[in-house]
Amino acid sequence: MKVLTAAQMREMDRRTIEEFRISALQLMENAGTRVVEALLQDFPDIAQRNVVVLCGKGNNGGDGLVIARLLRKQNVAPAVILCAEPEALVGEAAKNLERWREGGGQLRIVRTPEEWQRERGTLLRATVIIDALLGTGLKGPVEGLLRTVIEDFNALPTRGVVVSVDIPSGLSSDTADSPGPAIRAHDTVALAAPKLGEVLPPNRDSVGFLRVVDIGIPAKLWAERTDLKIHLLEPGEFRQIALSRKPSSHKGTYGHALLVAGSRGKTGAAVLAASGALRVGAGLVTVATPQSVWATVASGLPEMMTHPLPETDAQTISMGSFDYGGFAALCDGKNVVAIGPGLSTHAETQQFISKAVRECPLPLILDADGLNAFAGRAKDLRERCAPFLAITPHPGEMARLLGRATADVQSHRLEMAQEVAALCNAVVILKGQGTIVAAPDGSAFINDSGNPGMATGGTGDVLTGMLAGLTAQFGTEDWARVLGLGVFLHGRAGDFAAAKLGQHSLLASDLVAHIPEAFLRSFPPERL
Repeated sequence: MKVLTAAQMREMDRRTIEEFRISALQLMENAGTRVVEALLQDFPDIAQRNVVVLCGKGNNGGDGLVIARLLRKQNVAPAVILCAEPEALVGEAAKNLERWREGGGQLRIVRTPEEWQRERGTLLRATVIIDALLGTGLKGPVEGLLRTVIEDFNALPTRGVVVSVDIPSGLSSDTADSPGPAIRAHDTVALAAPKLGEVLPPNRDSVGFLRVVDIGIPAKLWAERTDLKIHLLEPGEFRQIALSRKPSSHKGTYGHALLVAGSRGKTGAAVLAASGALRVGAGLVTVATPQSVWATVASGLPEMMTHPLPETDAQTISMGSFDYGGFAALCDGKNVVAIGPGLSTHAETQQFISKAVRECPLPLILDADGLNAFAGRAKDLRERCAPFLAITPHPGEMARLLGRATADVQSHRLEMAQEVAALCNAVVILKGQGTIVAAPDGSAFINDSGNPGMATGGTGDVLTGMLAGLTAQFGTEDWARVLGLGVFLHGRAGDFAAAKLGQHSLLASDLVAHIPEAFLRSFPPERL
């Protein structure tokens, strides 16, 4: 699903109107219709609820007036609060104000902070509040009356369920952070496409549950816009990945992943990574781990294979792993190599990682301590034999890789991921809320699954294994999308685990256990 800026959305609207002869008034009617359908789905008893529609003077307010009119046809009696002079509405918004009044609809007009205060009681009694004050046309921070309205609204001691139309009022459409106050919504119904500003943190916190509805932008137009390179991860993004299995297939059909993982005290990381790789369907998984912890790792999962490697005195992988072509022989017959979970930052182990990245010809996935070997020297990741590399930093690891502050990474997540992808000629998976999968060509996927319960040790190791397992099966032809599938399923598994166990009690192994449910509830049976 394509993610748009405000300017890109305006261009889609313009072309729809001019080239496909679908009027702006019809698009507004479509938008209101789709929002009402969502409301009826979420609130079957909405006719018995106290509904308030907050409208501004622009097109977003026009959408709100359509919603109010259509709700009346469903035997709902919404109160409409217009935070503007009625004469200030123009174009399609003015036409829908006229339709509202022609149908007998009443307006509560707010032009001053004092008039706004008189509506507090209306809002406090509401059980559903539709936010249609401001849309994607906002430039800069909200000022004046609407700033007062938004700040006071967010401070109300009790509020009903807040549903924002297209984007929460005051939120920036194009950037991760907003310069002024924004409505904090429980749900947002994005029109035609998600907007960039509402899928990136910290803005994402104000959006609540995000759904996207079709308002009639022609499919032909979407197909033509190959220049739109930012996508939201959702099941439709994976249509071209052949998930279903042929009856004649065997374990060799689904690839062999090599995971270089583990050290003294960190054997669990190796087992979790292997579990993730196997649960997403890899045919074979081998874990290479230090000799002294080999038996411990091997006992952790009967379905995986293991291989002992020479070790340092600290029981971490040593440079001796390359003696007599040992590591090269280990890589033979594998489809992908993932390096990092639980390896440690021991100096010799870090040398091993650097040499392995330089010399291994297979697709590489570098995580955790594998990334720490390149702290402050991201450019060195280009000096490798492998044509394909993916790195999976969390913000702190990304900061160390670049020699930057973590706060700088977090405030420019998308830009940083794209910059490093181009710098290293690698796919960058920048973990965290709204995990980003950025490819060297400038395209990127943003993930919207997952929850704070996944902020616990081992979930990153599971992700690395999942990425390796999917790469073993589906290869690198459309690698960013394959890796995006892993990120999406990882978040979905975490969501299903949290729904059953709660976020506080979620363990990385619980996430592994819910990978099957993530598959089954994300794709129809015929896809699997």
